[in-house]
Amino acid sequence: MLPANPEQILFLDIETVPQFPTYDAVPETWQHLWNKKANLIRRKDDDADDNLYDRAGIYAEFGKIICISLGYITGAGAEIRIKSFSGDDEKTLLQEFADVFEKSSRFAFLCAHNGKEFDFPYICRRMLVNGLAIPKILNLSGKKPWEVAHFDTMELWKFGDYKSFVSLDLLSAIFGIPTPKDDIDGSEVYGVYYKDHNLPRIVSYCEKDVLTLMKVFYKLHGETLPESAKTLFV
Repeated sequence: MLPANPEQILFLDIETVPQFPTYDAVPETWQHLWNKKANLIRRKDDDADDNLYDRAGIYAEFGKIICISLGYITGAGAEIRIKSFSGDDEKTLLQEFADVFEKSSRFAFLCAHNGKEFDFPYICRRMLVNGLAIPKILNLSGKKPWEVAHFDTMELWKFGDYKSFVSLDLLSAIFGIPTPKDDIDGSEVYGVYYKDHNLPRIVSYCEKDVLTLMKVFYKLHGETLPESAKTLFV
């Protein structure tokens, strides 16, 4: 049984990249800061700081958001709508995302895969960096745990076991859902963005992740996303 009215849940996924295309393009002060971070994530002695820079996108201090894709159900389950905000200007896309909550009060819950450790805090941090107000639904300041309206499919699958990490790709395979990684996966976003300059390809990948997220969320509650529902990209 679903824990909330599905029409009140906003499903989301983000794609991130390092703030600069290469390590050499990083200002010297920030190179020093990245070097310190690299020391913490280095696995091999020959992992140079510049070779590790393609991982900078997963850290809000060194990365930026290039796409936020949203999914929601409407029309009593008759439609699934997918919408994306993307671009090189992070502040603009974050403002467009925040405007969703200014224009509509329908969304009472957020859902993402590993959202509590990645998507939600990453968005909040980047909004602060860009001088933007954090939407109330994302802002945890002063809230008690039971007041936080966030669902996380990875957390739901753990059932209290905090030792394991499970990918959305693996969960989709477990439940017989087509993989969203049929073109690229997260490790390739950096190259597709900075080398291929193909943002639309990244947006398509992000949107497939959101649709898969919605299907997995339903499966985790013993239900199936309505097969008759039309999927519209708006």
